[in-house]
Amino acid sequence: MEIILKEDIKGLGYKNDLVTVKGGYGRNYLIPKGLALTASESNKKRIAENVKQAAHKADKIKQDAESIAQSIGDVVLEISSKAGENGRIFGAVTALQISDALKSKGIEVDRKRISFKTPVKTLGDYQAVLDLHREVQHEVSFKVVEG
Repeated sequence: MEIILKEDIKGLGYKNDLVTVKGGYGRNYLIPKGLALTASESNKKRIAENVKQAAHKADKIKQDAESIAQSIGDVVLEISSKAGENGRIFGAVTALQISDALKSKGIEVDRKRISFKTPVKTLGDYQAVLDLHREVQHEVSFKVVEG
């Protein structure tokens, strides 16, 4: 029996794959649970159209991420923080501070998509990695100054 998967199923296939299974497994488990559809001609056409539209949307999201990375370019952000005598700051620089600094430059990046190569606990120059898309990452430089 040929079916079209509606979700990823470990050991069987991925979403929108056309797979062949035994009749009882398809009719009694996969289809009633909503995990698959019968592979009729109309369902095949509908899934093909959905795949094409999803690919188009994914390309647009990737292009948007690349345009954000280009707009950031080689901008060096300046983060001010209170510091002690030996240059150690009170607390640490967080992703929220980087996100706010980018927002002040007119660039919206979710703080959950920002990570640091090393913890930022002293004054100086650092790098943060912006995970804009699964295929698009951008490094932004920032300087921690006493303020």
